[in-house]
Amino acid sequence: MPDDMTPFDPATTGWKRMQPDGYPGLIGPFWFKRDADGGGFRYGFTAEARHLNLGGVVHGGMLMSFADDVLGMTVWEAAGRKPCTTVQLSTQFIAPVKLGDYVVGRAEVLRTTRSVVFVRGLVSVGDRTIVHADGIWKILGA
Repeated sequence: MPDDMTPFDPATTGWKRMQPDGYPGLIGPFWFKRDADGGGFRYGFTAEARHLNLGGVVHGGMLMSFADDVLGMTVWEAAGRKPCTTVQLSTQFIAPVKLGDYVVGRAEVLRTTRSVVFVRGLVSVGDRTIVHADGIWKILGA
């Protein structure tokens, strides 16, 4: 990011900082914001130098981890906040993410059964789609 640019501060536009433990806490911070229609959530993070690969863009593994968290948090809400785990995650990388970009993820549940949830989502920067992801989550104990 050029020195003359002020980094985006999510807190100034209604985003709330998540306080996750474990792995998400190592790669975050992540932020969340309820959609304007009140029906779902958006999740975000600012691309930092530690997220970059040798090519100078955000590493695909970081984007996959973020997509997994976005879809997983959406499933967790849909499953009544019961513990869930990823069974399958498919990602397609569409465009790169640069240092300083604010990355936003959204997901939607396609179908819920007694024991599994099917979900898809998009990760974007502004109006640019970065990653498309879809997957299956197992509701633990179901």
